Amino acid sequence: MIDDFDLASLPAGFYADPYPTYHALREADPVRRMPDGSLFLSRYDDVAAVYRDAGRFSSDKRIEFRPKYGPDSRLYEHHTTSLVFNDPPLHTRVRRLMMGALTVRAIAAMEPSLIRLVDRLLDAAAEREEFDLIADFASAIPVEVIGNLLDVPHADRTPLRGWSLAILGALEPRPSKAQLDAGELAVAEFVDYLRKLVADRRQRPGDPGQDVLTRLIQGEGGERLNETELLQNCIFILNAGHETTTNLIGNGLHALLKWPEQRTRLLEDPQLIRTAVEEFLRFDSSNQLGNRISTAPTEIAGVSVAPGTPVTLCIGAANRDPAQFADPDRLDLGREPNRHLAFGLGVHQCAGMTLARLEGRIAIGRFIQRFPEFRLNGTPIRGGRVRFRGFLSLPVRTA
Repeated sequence: MIDDFDLASLPAGFYADPYPTYHALREADPVRRMPDGSLFLSRYDDVAAVYRDAGRFSSDKRIEFRPKYGPDSRLYEHHTTSLVFNDPPLHTRVRRLMMGALTVRAIAAMEPSLIRLVDRLLDAAAEREEFDLIADFASAIPVEVIGNLLDVPHADRTPLRGWSLAILGALEPRPSKAQLDAGELAVAEFVDYLRKLVADRRQRPGDPGQDVLTRLIQGEGGERLNETELLQNCIFILNAGHETTTNLIGNGLHALLKWPEQRTRLLEDPQLIRTAVEEFLRFDSSNQLGNRISTAPTEIAGVSVAPGTPVTLCIGAANRDPAQFADPDRLDLGREPNRHLAFGLGVHQCAGMTLARLEGRIAIGRFIQRFPEFRLNGTPIRGGRVRFRGFLSLPVRTA
């Protein structure tokens, strides 16, 4: 298992359950030198240390993505301009502008409308009795929430999920030509749409305290984004807030199917939902991999690292590390402390984590109270990706 491990060529079984491989790596080769010369980290302490050391481990992906996408591709322009794959000063400017509309107060104000949305979806599910938990519930929630943040007209939201899946699919360690072509087309269509939306918002600005797009357009303190930065980071906001939250909801509810005693525990104590969401994030992390590149000679756990070495941070493995989490392969909805790395650490810690937690609490909490006896109604289909772990389909019955 260890000798053959290579992100560029993974066996089919890995996508269904990567955790035995992660356990073996952590025990036998925790700082693994991959065939391409990069490093793969699977221990909690090593992953956390690299996350915290933004000076020696950069998030800038221009060097790594140039051969992967081609310097003139739309995917290259998008992924090297978006918030998550940049260092200061661009990262600092975009994050500061974005966070002004994601304050604790602003997110709390979203709760009533989020509850109404979730209840409408649950009402529709109750009428059908049989439905797909991903297509009919989990994926519909973040599309609406992020659409509201950018004030995307409801009539325009249908293609957002498809664009997001295509663009993020091209982030796989070894994307196929079909994935690259789909990602290129999705960026092109997304940018064309956003140009029209931005032009309209310049004419009719919204409230910058609630409308992230207006806030990004207007800037703050004399700082503004150029047109490319604006458009590509709007795509990033829609993508980042979409698939990972869909996966949190889907993975969490699937875990309750597999751990019925924990489902009973949550039903008997609904207030447990706060620690439950943290455990879902740890147990089956929506985002399994992070990436950095070394900027200076350094070491990781005694292993020499030359400048320019790509480093893969395995969040999924770190969150199952027994050195950090007691009995890590057990789902424990009351687990405390729970210092998982699902949102990363340091300057790049997820800007939308408070909103994602709110969505998870309301969606999972209200679902389980509404359908306490829900069960599988067919074979779940995983997304077939190593970076983003979730389901494409999860058929269920309400009772």
